Amino acid sequence: MQIVQGIDSNNSYPGFFAVRESLRALTLILGTVFCIYPQLSRAESPSDKPAKRPNFVFILIDDMRWDVMSCAGHPFVRTPHIDRIAKAGARFTNAFVTTSLCSPARASFLTGCYAHRHGVRFNSDMDLAPEMPTFPKVLKAAGYHTAYVGKWHMSGDPNPRPGFNYWLSFFNQGEYVDPELNENGRNFKVKGYMTDLLTQYAADYLNRTRTKPFCLYLSHKAMHAEFIPAERHKNLYKPSDLLKPISWRDTLEDKPRWLREVTLRGGRLKNPIPEGGIPAALEPSSWDPTDEMNQRRLNWHRTLAAVDESVGQVLDTLKTTGAADNTYVIFAGDNGFFLGEHRRMDKRLAYEESIRIPLLISGPKVVNRGSVLKQMVLNIDLAPTILDLAGIKIPAAMQGCSIVPLLAGKKTKWRKSFLYEYFMEDWLPGIPTMAAVRTEQWKYIRYPEIEDTDELYDLTHDPHEMQNLVKDLKFRDQLAKMRAEMDRLLKETR
Repeated sequence: MQIVQGIDSNNSYPGFFAVRESLRALTLILGTVFCIYPQLSRAESPSDKPAKRPNFVFILIDDMRWDVMSCAGHPFVRTPHIDRIAKAGARFTNAFVTTSLCSPARASFLTGCYAHRHGVRFNSDMDLAPEMPTFPKVLKAAGYHTAYVGKWHMSGDPNPRPGFNYWLSFFNQGEYVDPELNENGRNFKVKGYMTDLLTQYAADYLNRTRTKPFCLYLSHKAMHAEFIPAERHKNLYKPSDLLKPISWRDTLEDKPRWLREVTLRGGRLKNPIPEGGIPAALEPSSWDPTDEMNQRRLNWHRTLAAVDESVGQVLDTLKTTGAADNTYVIFAGDNGFFLGEHRRMDKRLAYEESIRIPLLISGPKVVNRGSVLKQMVLNIDLAPTILDLAGIKIPAAMQGCSIVPLLAGKKTKWRKSFLYEYFMEDWLPGIPTMAAVRTEQWKYIRYPEIEDTDELYDLTHDPHEMQNLVKDLKFRDQLAKMRAEMDRLLKETR
């Protein structure tokens, strides 16, 4: 596939975007870990007092954006149990995914690598190569007992994956009510609500008598579509609670043409092109809190209530078993989610609502309880962080950075920018391949496979990304800097 540069692009783009179906040879390349601070020494072997190693509980929520928690100041959602993690540990206000799509993001959490390296670029029937290092594999080899409970969503196969002593999952997205589950390779159907069922399996695992340190990966189906809350939560909020996003009024006038087209025609481009073509700006649309789309958004919020209860049960179980003091509890979302911003629902795009996630961590080495950390951290940082906390050598192939120095309250140099990438899915041709660079103040977005405009936003003065500055001559120097930074990151991440 030939790469066509955007009309505002001056730089050539590396060929890995052009060859989207290339073999996964890159997954075997041992790249440099591009953390800015020096890696700590981790020479401890699996036989060195494994019982004193910390335990880990990683709780991953589907499609949960960074701001839908009471500890983050949400106007009506209350998450008292999720807030317990924040009060006992640290909350990161600038946590991001490197690809805002379920399968690639989940693979990045596991491997500490970008999608262009681990090879899981889409949601369609892709899984990690068997030889790809993951933090559960490394922990297991080092003497940990590892368990996976919940949604896997890298290929639809519900059967166990390498790196886990215990496995409880389901086919593809699973069902909210009366789902079919797979326990260690055995399929069976069970009655109940998915979030509650996964919580019970997780609690049962935590209640086991054990002699080894453990790692539990609890991956909820919620808050993914179709958004079906538990029966006890179906009337939890009212339509008037929903607030119209500031960027709902975005006419998309200065944004790429493809975004106006996909808004009018849908992601699959099934609707016809309007008479007269795609307009240069879209007419403002009305906001009705009672319409069908907002009912879906309301149910999205309601599904979180059972998740919060689940977190409470997990924390209580850790306490009653005596494991709480030596266990790191990590809570995150697999990607963000639009709730009407820029007239969007779902994710994928490089805007803040799509790429920004919650990240909370509590545990023995979190020195400042209740701290709020503003450094930019990524989902690819999870794997090296867990291994670092366990005292285990981080594989050279992992591209993320251990955030242990941040948890310890140390003053250390940290990343000032990161790369975002999304690869066009064949079934969704309306949303193109994209790459973006985000710094503490700026964001630059490029669409390398189509001829369309780039995007540049000043996040300090325009946090809702309403004004694209890419054609404003006053910002041409900043545009050049962002393009150069993208080229640097592309080279650095191979």
